[in-house]
Amino acid sequence: MEYEIIVGLEIHTELNTKTKMFSGAPYHFKAEANTCTNEVDLAHPGTLPCVNHEAVKKAIELCTALDLSIDPLVRFDRKNYYYSDLPKGYQITQQFHPIGKDGKLQIDDDGIKKIIRIDRIHMEEDTAKQFHLYDETLIDFNRAGVPLVEIVSKPDIRSGKEAALYVEKLRQTLTYLDVSCAKMEEGSMRCDVNISLRPKGSDVFGTKVEIKNLNSIANIKDAIEYEANRQKEILDDGGHIDQETRRFDEKTMTTVTMRKKEGSVDYKFFPEPNIFPILISQEEIDHIVSEMPELPDVKEHRYIEVYGLSTYDASQLIANKELALYFDEMMKSSIDPKAACNILVSELVGQLTKRGEDITSTKVQAKDLARLVELISKGDISSKQGKEVLSVMLDGDDPDKIIEERGLKQLSDTSAIEKLVEEVLDENPTSIEDYKNGKDRALGFLVGQLMKKSKGQANPKMASDMLKDKLAKR
Repeated sequence: MEYEIIVGLEIHTELNTKTKMFSGAPYHFKAEANTCTNEVDLAHPGTLPCVNHEAVKKAIELCTALDLSIDPLVRFDRKNYYYSDLPKGYQITQQFHPIGKDGKLQIDDDGIKKIIRIDRIHMEEDTAKQFHLYDETLIDFNRAGVPLVEIVSKPDIRSGKEAALYVEKLRQTLTYLDVSCAKMEEGSMRCDVNISLRPKGSDVFGTKVEIKNLNSIANIKDAIEYEANRQKEILDDGGHIDQETRRFDEKTMTTVTMRKKEGSVDYKFFPEPNIFPILISQEEIDHIVSEMPELPDVKEHRYIEVYGLSTYDASQLIANKELALYFDEMMKSSIDPKAACNILVSELVGQLTKRGEDITSTKVQAKDLARLVELISKGDISSKQGKEVLSVMLDGDDPDKIIEERGLKQLSDTSAIEKLVEEVLDENPTSIEDYKNGKDRALGFLVGQLMKKSKGQANPKMASDMLKDKLAKR
């Protein structure tokens, strides 16, 4: 039987704030265990939560970017359960009144556009982190109380590839907004997958299986593909799918049972009594929206429409936020956008990769790379010389200084090149005859001789054009 894969994603992402969701404790991912915490995070008696304004601001920005309707009345609820990573015995979340509802995100699958609907975005606090050893469990409370948003999609995803595209596009949006660093390898962005199968053409959902805590986009794709095949084999053999929670084993590339679900867990939700509802004015929401940075889709459109870049070049730039910002800095100079894109993506990034560096750590200033583009386009140096100059610029020098010190400035003086042309032609009469007899390689030889005589500084195009002109007259 042919089946349709039904996938919905629940993505938790930590917010880029200096302090936690309901306390003034700082948070740094690499901090020593249990050093980023205070009495509120540890649920000491008599302590009260205080809502992080910056976290709410970032949640509003994300809702706007993903086209969700924003609820201006911010309310929180208690989710009650007892577990060792939850100091209070409950989690403060937004079960009944999420900050945003009914949004969407467009993905591009090899030129085919598809809208993935987003059901809701709600704010909550993270739990502590557990380290399970052979015979004991250690807990780091640094993460307890870190601001989170949970982004819940509708079941609109139909393959592992679509899921990967959705998560990547979402990750890109989060980083461009600076809402989150969205580093899955550090746990600041985590994904749960809900997947079921149904017969092709049916509108009835099958039994849902949850796959927890996927920590890379590749694992999301692989886990969905494996689980879809596992469920298909069971259904084809006449079996039934158990509602359960599974995890993805990277070593075996399979999903493994964690626990069976006999029914829904009763978390005894009720409104958080220690946080009164907070009304955000429309003026404040408008102000937050007005200060949002440019989103990747808007930036890509601008690169194509304003700068005339190809879709491929524009997509290359926006794939990396820092690369796009570097390009924007370059374009503050009056230079050719295509040439700027080429030298940035093909030359600078290539040389940085060989050195084990990236655009965030380079010593090459955007204004200096723009100046190099200008020098090449004006003919002051050749493209070949430009590559040589760039390799030296990686150590921090500016292009004009390098060109001056190394005597690389291209010779574009007409009379000086004309003199060299006459000398080369006088010294190579045989090549003149070869050229007149239709041997095109003779011109290349003569250009090479001229470049040698000028120590590589003659403008190649001027030299070639002048040689052709003089050859026609001999």
